[in-house]
Amino acid sequence: MADSSNKTDTKSNYWIIDTIESRGFSWLFLDQSNIWKTGLSWSMFFLLTICVPLLSHLVYQCSACDFHHTRPFDSIVQSSLSVFSAVSFFSLLSFSRKYGLRRFLFLDKMCDVSDEVRHGYSDQLHRAMKFFCAFVVPCFIANTIYKIWWFISGAHQIPYISNIYLSHTLACILLMVSWLYRTSLFFLVCVLFKLTCDMQIFRLEGFARVFEKQGDVGLILMEHLAIRRTLRIISHRFRGFVLSTLILVTASQFASLLATTRPGSPVNISTAGELALCSTTLVSGLFICLRNAAKITHKAQSVTSLAAKWHTCATIDSFDDMNPCEETAQDNITTEANKYHFNNHHYSDNDEEGDEDELDNTKLVPIYRHTITYQKRQALVTYLENNRAGITVYGFMLDRTYLHTIFALELSLTLWLLNKTIGFS
Repeated sequence: MADSSNKTDTKSNYWIIDTIESRGFSWLFLDQSNIWKTGLSWSMFFLLTICVPLLSHLVYQCSACDFHHTRPFDSIVQSSLSVFSAVSFFSLLSFSRKYGLRRFLFLDKMCDVSDEVRHGYSDQLHRAMKFFCAFVVPCFIANTIYKIWWFISGAHQIPYISNIYLSHTLACILLMVSWLYRTSLFFLVCVLFKLTCDMQIFRLEGFARVFEKQGDVGLILMEHLAIRRTLRIISHRFRGFVLSTLILVTASQFASLLATTRPGSPVNISTAGELALCSTTLVSGLFICLRNAAKITHKAQSVTSLAAKWHTCATIDSFDDMNPCEETAQDNITTEANKYHFNNHHYSDNDEEGDEDELDNTKLVPIYRHTITYQKRQALVTYLENNRAGITVYGFMLDRTYLHTIFALELSLTLWLLNKTIGFS
């Protein structure tokens, strides 16, 4: 009975995955199980990613429109969103065919992790939908307001077929659905990357606690090898998407920069508002990927610092003359180490502005120098120092230093475009 209830709880905890895999939703981009669903999925992709944007760009050039209804940057907007939608669609298609969504998110490995990791990952799955909506919904509302304003204010200037009201209404709905479809595909892959990183962060936080209790160095090494292998798998699966996103966002940003800085270029909220919204959307997706890649890499590398601190504390404590038989887990730190701990605690209380990492803090750890030898500890620390784990792209480690620089560049270009579009410059 207990096992069946646990399975039921686990299934209910992953209702988001059940929703994505359901018949009413999976046909959009995941379900390629038969020829009809495959045809429907590809038809939706070609219609909303290629046909609607292309026809919109050709039909609604509006060269005869007034200054506020021209679309000088529409080609950049439509091509950027369509390219990212295509990259995301093929990534999801590859993930679905090779692994399946549950295996891709490592849900099949839930039985091998602790209950704390399992519940934490379940909570992240629940938050994923809110996180997804927090990015997509505001952008969709802003784009909807812009489209409605554009069609209503320029009704008699914009080309139409037969009935002006019906033609503009259908065109506006198709454009909004196309925008939502393309943006949702892009953000969905970004959120899936975030979810896979979140699970490994929970595993790393659980792994770090082995240094606070007695443990076998061999078991510690095996667990770290398993985590490192999983991070390598995640890197391999997402390396194409992350690299493509980085290159394409940068290309789109520089194309926007060149287009808006041309002499006589009409840059204002009505002509460049959609371009600014597109830039913000793409940079937000890039931010999700870069932030989570940097976060998990930092967490993984903090384990090395924690192990070195654990080894140092044990080595210092080894000079104590206390009888080993009289020691306990709580009294296993020497007077000198306790002095360090006191000073360290005092320092932490007065330094509340920093965001201290749980794995890389200034607190000492319990010491078990009589159960784990110096040679074993040294071997473990040496291994961790020479086998740093993290997210890589074709062998390049994605740490905070490089990623912060990249994101600062992308963000500065977006803010500059927003500033020029709104008219503060």
